[in-house]
Amino acid sequence: MRERTPEDNVIDYRAAEHLLEARDPRGAVKLLDPVITAHPENTAARLLRARAFFMSAQLRSAELEFQIVLEREPDNAFAHFALGRTLQRANRHQEAVRHFRLAAALDPNPEYMAKAAFDRKD
Repeated sequence: MRERTPEDNVIDYRAAEHLLEARDPRGAVKLLDPVITAHPENTAARLLRARAFFMSAQLRSAELEFQIVLEREPDNAFAHFALGRTLQRANRHQEAVRHFRLAAALDPNPEYMAKAAFDRKD
């Protein structure tokens, strides 16, 4: 078997994006695993894999990937929002609200603001 090239990683990343759009998150994860093995620092690939884990209801794996992204990019509003959705789906609502509020503080996106529930007392 030949060694993977940088082009292979780009092709697999783009194909994983298409699989996620086509609602095949498990296929996307399979394509992203070797990309992340070759480039563990690649935040975009990790974010895409986290989304794929979320879509396939692998909540613990999604949570871990979103946390890695946030360690590297603490100001990533989407990652906070997506982690909040992951925690909410895992019935960890108070933890979720914290990330929804961080997302809304970083980006006043209407969807983030609605989930932040600033008017509630938690």
